[in-house]
Amino acid sequence: MPFFNIVAATNEDTVVATYEPSKVRSDCYQSEAELEKEFIRLLCEQGYTYLPLHTEDELVANLRTCLEELNHYTFSDTEWRQFFGDVIANPNEHIPEKTRKIQEDNVQILHRDDGSTKNITIIDKRNIHNNRLQVINQYVVTREDGARHDNRYDVTILVNGFPLVHVELKRRGVATREAFNQIDRYQRDSFWAGCGLYEYVQIFVISNGTNTKYYSNSTRYNAIKNAKNGKAKKEKTSNSFEFTSYWADANNRVLTDLIDFTRTFFAKHTILNILTRYCIFTSEKMLMVMRPYQITATERILNRIEIANNYKKYGRIEGGGYIWHTTGSGKTLTSFKTARLASQLPYIDKVLFVVDRKDLDYQTMKEYDRFEKGAANSNTSTAILKRQLENDAAHIIITTIQKLATFIKKNPGHEVYQKHVVIIFDECHRSQFGDMHKAIIKNFKKYHLFGFTGTPIFAKNTGAVTDPRYFTTAQTFGDQLHTYTIVDAINDKNVLPFRVDYIKTMEVEADIDDKQVWDIDREKAFMAPKRIALVTKYILEHFDQKTYRGDKSYEFNLLTNVAEVASAKRGAVEEIKQKQRVSGFNSIFCVASVPMAMMYYQEFQKQMAADPTKKLRIATIYSYGANEPETDGLLGEENPEDTSKLDQSSRDFLDEAIRDYNEMFHTNYSTDGDKFQNYYKDVSLRMKNKELDLLIVVNMFLTGFDATTLNTLWVDKNLKLHGLIQAFSRTNRILNSIKTFGNIVCFRNLQKRVDEAISLFGDKNSGGVVLLRKYADYYDGYTDEQGKYHPGYTDMIANLAEKYPLTEPKIEGEQRQKDFIMLFGALLRMRNLLSSFDDFKSYELISERDLQDYLGRYQDLRDEWRNKKRDEAKEDITDDVVFEVELIRQIEINIDYILMLVKKYHDTHCNDKEVLITIRKAIDASPELRSKKQLIETFIAGVNDVDDVVTEWNTYVSEQREKELTQIIQDEKLKEPETRKYLANAFRDGEIKTVGTDIDKLMPPVSRFGGGGRTQKKQTVVDKLKGFFDKFFGIGGGSMSEENL
Repeated sequence: MPFFNIVAATNEDTVVATYEPSKVRSDCYQSEAELEKEFIRLLCEQGYTYLPLHTEDELVANLRTCLEELNHYTFSDTEWRQFFGDVIANPNEHIPEKTRKIQEDNVQILHRDDGSTKNITIIDKRNIHNNRLQVINQYVVTREDGARHDNRYDVTILVNGFPLVHVELKRRGVATREAFNQIDRYQRDSFWAGCGLYEYVQIFVISNGTNTKYYSNSTRYNAIKNAKNGKAKKEKTSNSFEFTSYWADANNRVLTDLIDFTRTFFAKHTILNILTRYCIFTSEKMLMVMRPYQITATERILNRIEIANNYKKYGRIEGGGYIWHTTGSGKTLTSFKTARLASQLPYIDKVLFVVDRKDLDYQTMKEYDRFEKGAANSNTSTAILKRQLENDAAHIIITTIQKLATFIKKNPGHEVYQKHVVIIFDECHRSQFGDMHKAIIKNFKKYHLFGFTGTPIFAKNTGAVTDPRYFTTAQTFGDQLHTYTIVDAINDKNVLPFRVDYIKTMEVEADIDDKQVWDIDREKAFMAPKRIALVTKYILEHFDQKTYRGDKSYEFNLLTNVAEVASAKRGAVEEIKQKQRVSGFNSIFCVASVPMAMMYYQEFQKQMAADPTKKLRIATIYSYGANEPETDGLLGEENPEDTSKLDQSSRDFLDEAIRDYNEMFHTNYSTDGDKFQNYYKDVSLRMKNKELDLLIVVNMFLTGFDATTLNTLWVDKNLKLHGLIQAFSRTNRILNSIKTFGNIVCFRNLQKRVDEAISLFGDKNSGGVVLLRKYADYYDGYTDEQGKYHPGYTDMIANLAEKYPLTEPKIEGEQRQKDFIMLFGALLRMRNLLSSFDDFKSYELISERDLQDYLGRYQDLRDEWRNKKRDEAKEDITDDVVFEVELIRQIEINIDYILMLVKKYHDTHCNDKEVLITIRKAIDASPELRSKKQLIETFIAGVNDVDDVVTEWNTYVSEQREKELTQIIQDEKLKEPETRKYLANAFRDGEIKTVGTDIDKLMPPVSRFGGGGRTQKKQTVVDKLKGFFDKFFGIGGGSMSEENL
């Protein structure tokens, strides 16, 4: 029951509470022109003014008129020329500077003719309805304006004459991705042309009538600059499109139809609020537009503060509330905006943002600093927190529960308790929260208490809470102000679904229910050495399949100075990142207790020593009492700052494991105080950097830890309810087109618990959305709950063979080529998804050779479209086609196929030139094989009359590899054993490490080339070793062990 019964409210919500979709659908409008006409008609109905304006001169004249109206001032011609040339269209300013003017510096100074100055408002943020909204269409930019091509834009929304929202429409049936690509092309070709007014665009909207999305102009300034300079653009992948957003109502009902989208998103108060209040221009010069659920949550909190203040209900539960937004949906951004706007309310003195652990304090501060440098104050001690609470200029303060509790204990009767404060708790389901809550309500007098959580505490999952007043989140915080569940997030594609495998490890293993959790004998059975060995063996055997290690690679920004960042005081050391190609993902293994973690760590070391080909980079971390009973599946608390509660043997074991870690990464950590805290930070950073393959934990890292490279959670622990959802959610962050789901591998039968958790935190019928569907659905196709048929792998293969048979010499016609690219791209994505199912092996329905042929065609088309791009005379439509570049790389390059052809060539006594053409095609079918082309062609040219081509190839590769490696070692004066060991590890892991200290070990002493050139020298060595690795990785030539290198 809500605490307030509002009869009438004057505040217009930015996001409409509930929206009933229009009976008229946009698919009544067949052509793009009809759709555009209807869209403009709707905008005019909503109070926009249509202008028949198509050229830059008209656009500039209108801008002058609008600014004069807004500022009640008439420019003289000289004043306008000066203001326009210096402030609005300064040739030295581009997207970042123009975005800053709209978002932050919306009042600019005019130097008048008489020598005085006047403030000119560009956009009115105080009273948004003073701003004028106009709509134009078919605006033309030509080569005469300096553009690379003549372009005609669809629809643009002008705010006070500035083009701030641009809409690109496609006819029904054309993918919205094509509109996205078209905008990319405009950004490259013409938005900067002429006076560059289109660089003021803040938001793009793309639609084909039935599907509509929006996204921010994320200041792709470099891409545009490169285009101006005629530099080729980096090959596009489908990743950037992954981050476009749907609009929705406050109940998270997605509004995709253009008519519904226009009536809500383009309502005057909504679009103006979004532009003036709900965009964030970060310190990295990135523009972020908040999503509808984030805006709703922010406004509900602000409304609650305002109403509670009017009714004098602060200092009570009625003055607050909680937001349930699922893990991974961007709670930090929402909380930042909420804190920022709340701190600007005239009657609020301070906003406290309270996190529950030191590392989150650090992470949140980093995020807040990214959103806006210096907006918030953090503190390393209670003394600093006290100073900030006493400083009137410190409006937003980030602190931990522990520090706030210490402050309250040490400072009874402090003056801050009389101040009007907003206190926001992140992840407010924590167990230590009860005491803190009591301390706040006892001491603070005028407070509003709000909580953000991904997994609220309901009566069903209260766990060990003993005080009946604080059983549930609602009892602690009050009304649930907004909800965005895991089902909403997966439907909106903001997080990934899960795929859960249940692996049976004991004969009598029924579903785990509550009674059995307390069965100590049963826990002993789970810890039987034989079972531990079996589970370890399973993980080592399936690690590559689950994490795609050595199989799938992608580019990622890696932190190069992990140890320095981990050991420094917050923010003292700048993070240095470098783009690098990495192979596969990494994983966490959560186990039931500290003794179990110790057993697993030992077993992994033992099995890896017995079979070095299975070697993984493994670490473990824990910090709480060894025999603490598991509290009904909820995650216990572990302190990352303190190991004092560990018994001696557990602590000694952890010290041993940390010594292994130190040896692996050349660090110097232990279980003592600061060194353990720094170890915790170092582990966290290396997990995010994908430097660790598997981390064994008890409870740590299962809540609040975000690493996009993590895709697998191995579970040997009785997870339940919100602990289960929190732990699973470590794996489902969106990264790229290869990572399509989070992998969960359970070594206990947790199926009932998974279903229970999903029905509690999602929706009773949401299993199909949250969990990946069965293998057969993807393989054979399925009809979803809405009656829509999703074609399966078999459908795609049949379609491919029927429409694009390999007997056809070439795919003719642009439309057929585009259709082929879409079909083959979908097939690659489906193979990517199916490849993690054991059942898929040997049921691929297409031979290796045919797949190579299709890939060859795919690559040929890519090159053909790329050449079209270079032909300046033609209208550039290359970007309408999205090639799955990340996924082409994933098709396993099998050198055996090439050798089979070489054998065929050899058997015809080297006369069959057709075979040579086929070999060339096979090499060209793969980006990866092109680096090995010279090696293969030299071998073919010198192939001798021998019985076994494969043996000869292996001998040839082995000799060439040895020759080239010896040459590199001599030329660069490298340390030979270290270099060979370094490369042996690279060939084992499927990737070459260019960050970290490993590379330093093989470098010659500094004195040989003086201190100054060391970085340059190191880069030369890295480049040569990378070239060597690319050439010889994955092509035979015997094992890549240190002895053979």
